[in-house]
Amino acid sequence: MGISLQQFEQMKARVSSPRGKAASAIESVATRSGNATGIILGIDPSLRGTGFGVIRTAKGQLQMLACGTIRCPATWVRSRCLANISKTLRTVVQQHAPTVCVVEGLFFAQNLQTALIMGEARGAAMATVAEAGLDIYEIATRKVKQAIVGYGAAQKLAVAKMVQRMLNLAELPEPDAADALALALVHAQSQSRFSLNSPKKI
Repeated sequence: MGISLQQFEQMKARVSSPRGKAASAIESVATRSGNATGIILGIDPSLRGTGFGVIRTAKGQLQMLACGTIRCPATWVRSRCLANISKTLRTVVQQHAPTVCVVEGLFFAQNLQTALIMGEARGAAMATVAEAGLDIYEIATRKVKQAIVGYGAAQKLAVAKMVQRMLNLAELPEPDAADALALALVHAQSQSRFSLNSPKKI
């Protein structure tokens, strides 16, 4: 079992004092809108380690259905990695039938080559999800960390620990999988707020 959307809001208020009053003010809204059922797929794209996480929202409860990291060894050429990302995500979509997908927003890499490679991985993931007919949203990394931990420059470990608490997981999720679950959690939260902080649809 996970936690309710209302508990999610309360937890955020405790770890983010500057936003505590705002979180409290919308708790009743989250509760009223938490009855919708949906399955959200979060994706944190990377050529060598794409994280994915699937959560279910039902009757105000949040539950993890699956998470993992799509690993591609350094010896693999890029095309093989992209094919592996697509194949794995296609299987995830078939197994869990998500109703929506949210991916990490674009960032400005200092290295152009790195940016291009990340863009390829992101494109492979998005094309696979779009092929299944899902709506796709994006959320900036900083906004995800702010919503989950209360600090936009939080470390990956802090995000993973908070995700573990929010979903009542027995083990700490791997960093990339935790980031993907965090994306899904923040999207669920944004929907509970009647789109007061809506992710960008792409």
